[in-house]
Amino acid sequence: MNFFAVGGEDEQGNPGKLTVLDMPGYGHKSRAEWGEEIMKYLAGRKQLARAFVLIDSKHGLKKSDEALLQALRENAISHQVVLSKVDRILFPNTAKPSVEQLERNAAGLQAKAGSIGSYLDTSGVDGPKALGEILACSTTASVEKGKFLGINNLRWSILAATGLNEVRTYPLVNETNSLVSSPEV
Repeated sequence: MNFFAVGGEDEQGNPGKLTVLDMPGYGHKSRAEWGEEIMKYLAGRKQLARAFVLIDSKHGLKKSDEALLQALRENAISHQVVLSKVDRILFPNTAKPSVEQLERNAAGLQAKAGSIGSYLDTSGVDGPKALGEILACSTTASVEKGKFLGINNLRWSILAATGLNEVRTYPLVNETNSLVSSPEV
């Protein structure tokens, strides 16, 4: 497991308000006992706002993905699905596709997301379902220089899960009509 403190650390060395935990390879070449230990860890994290389950868009939902989604529901762990590597579906060749080809590819991607959504709705497992829409992203297909397909939507979803997306306003004066020099958080 890899931990990343977003926003750095405070004066005492504590991580920022957001810590991202990356658990690569829960399915590919992993061992069954890893999944059991990971689920124990996640189920015991009261600070966990949401788990994001990345599913390779080219391969779709695999048995290991289904098992993970089932375990998240059974353990009442808030989660959301992210289709990764959508560039492989939208732009399968290095040549720029025609508008018609891109529309067909987008329809194929939408169908794949729809089938995953159907599974999420009908898996028959007790517990909370996946949250919100299925996100789609790519770290290779850019919509413009430095902006990758779907990454901002993923960032926003992460911020929303933690509550960091809320814009907070503070009064300039407190209850005694004294000027407030800095917000009390």
